[in-house]
Amino acid sequence: MLSSSSVRSYLHLHFLVMIWGFTAIVGLMVAISPVALVLYRTFFAAIGLGAVILLQRKSFAANRRDLVKMVAVGFVLSAHWMLFFASARVSTASVCLAGMATTSLWTSLLEPLVNKRKVRPLEVGLGILAFAGLYVVFKFEFDHALGLMLALASAALAATFTVANSRLVQRIDAYVITFFEMVGATLFSLVFLGISESRNWNGGAPFVPASGDWIWILFLAFICTVYASTMATQLMKQFSAYLINLTINLEPVYGIALAFFIFGEKERMTQEFYMGTLLILLAVLLYPLLTSTILKKNNRKIIEAGK
Repeated sequence: MLSSSSVRSYLHLHFLVMIWGFTAIVGLMVAISPVALVLYRTFFAAIGLGAVILLQRKSFAANRRDLVKMVAVGFVLSAHWMLFFASARVSTASVCLAGMATTSLWTSLLEPLVNKRKVRPLEVGLGILAFAGLYVVFKFEFDHALGLMLALASAALAATFTVANSRLVQRIDAYVITFFEMVGATLFSLVFLGISESRNWNGGAPFVPASGDWIWILFLAFICTVYASTMATQLMKQFSAYLINLTINLEPVYGIALAFFIFGEKERMTQEFYMGTLLILLAVLLYPLLTSTILKKNNRKIIEAGK
């Protein structure tokens, strides 16, 4: 049975996922290019995190090896967000969020490789169930294929980011990790923005935000990043990367509901689309139930063997 603190942490994780479910919607509300949006988001987030670290009198100190790792993870995070916002732009917020559901499948394959442990059949099985939900979405929303493919690539990068952070957080403060990752993400975004502008990959989207866009950019920077990303990194001390990413599969559920509430008929999808999201939700709900059952059986076997 979960302790009260574990329940609070798990509910906190769901609240963070709900915030992330809103990010694709914000990406549609802002007119600037996805690359410029990520640049502004990460730049202001780095400033906000730096201020928090200074106010809490924490140390920025990190050895050179860890510093390089955190900045490199920031590169991955920046690319993940660019693909995420681009997916929403070329399709819909709902399709983008549904594609992110494959994060658990990528994680079930990547985490054992990085942490040098055996692949757990349960994790792969539930990841495939989430992927089956995605297949249902893809089959009946083929006109959004490009957006879905961009979201799949974004999900693979999200899995890489989470697994890397699950190792770093064991020895480095979560705020410090996120700060250096935002610095790395800002540098990557700045370089990529120069390349995309020179080659006209932004499709004429402006670089300078309109006055009304600033509130959403700051929301992304301070609420979705400084607060949500740091708290999620902190929760990695309690939960595995797989459980966190599996819970993030609820992002489409929360995000689709919010998108329909805000954009109305524009975000209405086919019945099969919602069937696919239900499969994703089923995978999320089955994980804690099945792992708890397996753990009880293993404990019972240990007790019986000791008699």
